[in-house]
Amino acid sequence: MSAHLAFTKGHGTENDFVLLDDPDGLLTLDAATVAALADRRAGIGGDGVIRAVRSRAAGIEVPEDSPEWFMDYRNADGSIAEMCGNGVRVLAAHLQRAGHVDADRFAILTRAGVRTVEILGRPDDPGAPWSVRVGMGASRTAPAVRVVEIAGHRLEATDVDMGNPHAVAFLPEDVVLEELDLTRRPGLDPEPADGANIELVSPRGPRHVAMRVHERGVGETRSCGTGVAAVAVAAALRAGDDSREPWTVDVPGGRLEVGWTEDGEVTLSGPAQLVADGTTLAHG
Repeated sequence: MSAHLAFTKGHGTENDFVLLDDPDGLLTLDAATVAALADRRAGIGGDGVIRAVRSRAAGIEVPEDSPEWFMDYRNADGSIAEMCGNGVRVLAAHLQRAGHVDADRFAILTRAGVRTVEILGRPDDPGAPWSVRVGMGASRTAPAVRVVEIAGHRLEATDVDMGNPHAVAFLPEDVVLEELDLTRRPGLDPEPADGANIELVSPRGPRHVAMRVHERGVGETRSCGTGVAAVAVAAALRAGDDSREPWTVDVPGGRLEVGWTEDGEVTLSGPAQLVADGTTLAHG
């Protein structure tokens, strides 16, 4: 049996997603369907698939006071991910544009917990970026618990949990970030039980770093929102910066800003762009 499946294509700093609007939870997504949609040659193409679904219809257990909307996020290989900082900004823009949400500030339920989003700016041109800030929750860090192996170097990594796991390593001055080969996943020793996203970082100036990332279930991506937050947390820790002043993080797909609220929650601010709406032939 086949049916036409409507989708939106969006990205946040070129971390791109296939977004499916499923308010009443009528879609069934298995790993093969997700991988087919995310396939860049035979499908729509994306680093992941986002299903916008009401929490009560998502097929998960939710507390009584849960937000109305749930972000059902899957990696490009079909595996389930806890959270995606770029994806939740894209979802926020979609929910506003679709008329599902009217407020400029609202909450979204994710597998990593509730995330508060704030629409900072709407585009005049429908194809231009939205500006969205996300409350990413509190970070948990564990310095020097594992080693990243890259370009003949063994680099101590800081574990940063942003709802999903990250291993952040800072490059020596003689290693050029842009020249690294990330077509293969860097070595990680010891390997976490559930894997980890690996971030490689170079300083660019005061409270300013650049990074590249190899994501679980995807490979290298142009950006990773939770990875950007993890890098800023690790960079501030490394610099002894407890001022909670914002950090700028450059990724291959653009630039993001990471800040902290008074109670220590990490925030992520940046663009979200909805670039196309279409219909694909889905099989079920």
